[in-house]
Amino acid sequence: MDKTVLLSNVTIANAGTENRVADLFVQGGKIKEIGQNLSQKADLRIDASGKNWVVLPGFIDVHIHGSSGFDTMDATPEALDGLASSLPKEGTTSFLATTMTQSDEAISKALQNAGAFQASEQQAEMLGVHLEGPFISPEMAGAQPPEHIIAPALSLFGKWQELSGKRIKQVTIAPEAEGAIDFISALEQDGVIASIGHSNASFEKVQEAIAAGANQVTHLYNQMSPFHHRSPGVVGAAFLEESLSVELIADFVHSHQQSVRLAYEQIGADRLLLITDAMRAKGLASGTYDLGGQDVQVSERDARLPNGSLAGSILTMETAAKNVKAITHCTWAELAAMTSANAARQLGLEHKGVIAAGKDADLVILDDEANVLMTLCRGHIAYAKEELQ
Repeated sequence: MDKTVLLSNVTIANAGTENRVADLFVQGGKIKEIGQNLSQKADLRIDASGKNWVVLPGFIDVHIHGSSGFDTMDATPEALDGLASSLPKEGTTSFLATTMTQSDEAISKALQNAGAFQASEQQAEMLGVHLEGPFISPEMAGAQPPEHIIAPALSLFGKWQELSGKRIKQVTIAPEAEGAIDFISALEQDGVIASIGHSNASFEKVQEAIAAGANQVTHLYNQMSPFHHRSPGVVGAAFLEESLSVELIADFVHSHQQSVRLAYEQIGADRLLLITDAMRAKGLASGTYDLGGQDVQVSERDARLPNGSLAGSILTMETAAKNVKAITHCTWAELAAMTSANAARQLGLEHKGVIAAGKDADLVILDDEANVLMTLCRGHIAYAKEELQ
């Protein structure tokens, strides 16, 4: 049974608007009303008077492989169930289950499994799939197994899209790969995000990809041609091409904290997408874990292959938000853009990424240091600190 929730005297932060202090009433999984001195009866009433609590749209993580011992490539219902259950405590209310470069058989199984998954009321919602690889550059493989990298193939992608129930929403691709530009055009026509990543492309090749329909960059700085004053590369294009939305892993490991600040100041909050790129060890103790059949050594700080390459992260969206707030001194509205509104825009979701009447009640309540106090997934309390339960 749906519970009603009344939040009183909370600061509401939306991308592109001034903060407002108001009451917010949730019913039937939707934001029913926002106003002053609301008096509806509610199953749960929370008064934030004098507490400096801020409500943001629930975080949307468009690049996450796993968490809490589970991984998208496990290709089991239990894995996606575990992943979706683990995310609300970090403020994430929806996500793209992210695959990695593997065999056709392994990717097919993962996609078929994802196509059948539906989150429950108290889980983060799986919005679709992010296909990261295998259509990438061997020169920029990172933790993607190079033996499974192949040239973009529309016939194969078509098969995978059918297996997923047409739930592939984003594809990471190297535009310099043979046939990639035509592939990007086909993605654009199908409404699938073409994200430039694991790529050694020149600045000019990125411009060609943009003309074909690419409109995003995967994990800025990592596994892409770097900026050089005579060859700006993918990084230079991410900074200069305003049609590109840009993923950023703000763990201060994948990107130095000043590189995070640089991205914020030069690219701007309206184009950045905070992501985790997390693997299964997120939330678990240090040790050795599996990533696509490879052993990954996980410490309290990072996850690395035996050769030292970073292998995803153990970052939470809560920590990403806190890190960015601390290093950039961004506004709450800008944080709302980077954690949810920009992702919703990229995915064409009008019912998420904004706090307004009639929209999904995907909400995260933060204290003034951006710690997660409570998360509502489609109106249901999916996580709450003890004092709010």
